[in-house]
Amino acid sequence: MPLDQSFIGRVYPPSPPYEVGREKIREFADAVGETSPVHRDPEAARAAGYPDVIAPPTFAVIVSLKANDVLVEDPELGLDYTRVVHGDQTFTHVRPITAGDRLVVELHVDGITSRMGNDMLAIRAEVGTDQGEPVCTGRCTLVVRGEDA
Repeated sequence: MPLDQSFIGRVYPPSPPYEVGREKIREFADAVGETSPVHRDPEAARAAGYPDVIAPPTFAVIVSLKANDVLVEDPELGLDYTRVVHGDQTFTHVRPITAGDRLVVELHVDGITSRMGNDMLAIRAEVGTDQGEPVCTGRCTLVVRGEDA
């Protein structure tokens, strides 16, 4: 069943705040093999000009994927998540994510296209602080495999 085209342009309300902790940053840095001390040591981060430890750039996937749940779970869209493959992901940062940030995400449906029996869902996640400061923009493509795929 094709996805509902009327979702193009839909914007979901901001997500609840996600408080970024030093330990979460360290765990993520370990998981992606990032060894820089700015991800672990507050003094090293301050010496580099940051207010606290900073997250690796792809840390934003944690909050953006969580925000995607509101769309994935929207029954009106008609998305069968068992058929979804993550097609693409990019982040454009205004500034690094820092320990202590309280991040919210506003999710946008930028496009729905069909190719070779598959639907492609283009999603944009505007990540900012709960005080309204922009932090980064995440863009991803979800591929919903067709019945015959």
